[in-house]
Amino acid sequence: MLTQEDAERAARKAVMNYSAAAARDVSERALAGGLDLISLITNGYTAGIKEIGRQYDRREIMLPQLMAAGSAMKAGVDILTPHLGNPSDGSMLGRFVICTIEGDIHSIGKDICAALLQAAGFSVVNLGRDVRVKFIVDAVEDDGAVAVGTSALMTSTMVNQRRLEEMMADRGLKGKVVTNVGGGPVTQDWADEIGADVFSENAEDCVRKMRAALGEKGNGAAPAGTPSDENVINNSGTTH
Repeated sequence: MLTQEDAERAARKAVMNYSAAAARDVSERALAGGLDLISLITNGYTAGIKEIGRQYDRREIMLPQLMAAGSAMKAGVDILTPHLGNPSDGSMLGRFVICTIEGDIHSIGKDICAALLQAAGFSVVNLGRDVRVKFIVDAVEDDGAVAVGTSALMTSTMVNQRRLEEMMADRGLKGKVVTNVGGGPVTQDWADEIGADVFSENAEDCVRKMRAALGEKGNGAAPAGTPSDENVINNSGTTH
C-alpha cells in the first residue's frame, strides 16, 4: 500500500527523473489510496521542481532538462487538479483569474499556484500563458472575479503587469478586484510601484495572502491596506 511519505518521495523522484509517466502513476495511485493531495503537490512535486530549479541555477542541468522536469510535474498535478474541488458557481472565496502575462510563455509555477488556490476554496479561471492584457481584464469582468493574479518571469514582460493595473483602473475595477503579482524578477517594490494589491513570493505565499485578503470578504471588495508581507515555486525565475 502506498503511504503518504512514499507517494511524496515518488513524486519528487518522478520530477527529478523527468518522467511524466511516473508522475501520472504516482498521482493515480495517490487518488486510489485517498492520500492528502495538497501535501503530495507541496512536498512531492513542488519540492522536486524546487531542487531542479536549484540545479539549473547552479548550471548542473540545461534548459531541456528543466523543461522536461516541468512537464513531468505538470503531468502529475494535472491528474490531481480535478479532485481538489472548484465550485463552479464561485460560492466559496470567489473567482480568481490567473495567468502568465502577455509576452511570457512560462507556466509551471502559475499552474501550481492555480491548483493550490483551487484547493483553498477559490473558483479558479486559469487563462494560460502569454495572455493579452485586454483579455485578462475582459475575463475579470465577464467572470465576476474577486481577484486576478499575473506571473512574469522576464523583466521585459513585467511592464505588462503595469499595463494591467492601468487598464483595471480605466475599467473602474481597482478597489473592487484584488490584484496579485508574482514571478522571478517581481518584487514588493515593483508591486508597490505599479499599484498592485498583493505581491506573492511563491504559490504557498499567494494562497496565504489571498485567503487573508479575501477569506472573510468574498464580495469582490479589495481590502484596505492589503498586507505586503505563482516561476519555479521558489521564485528563482527558472520555471517555464
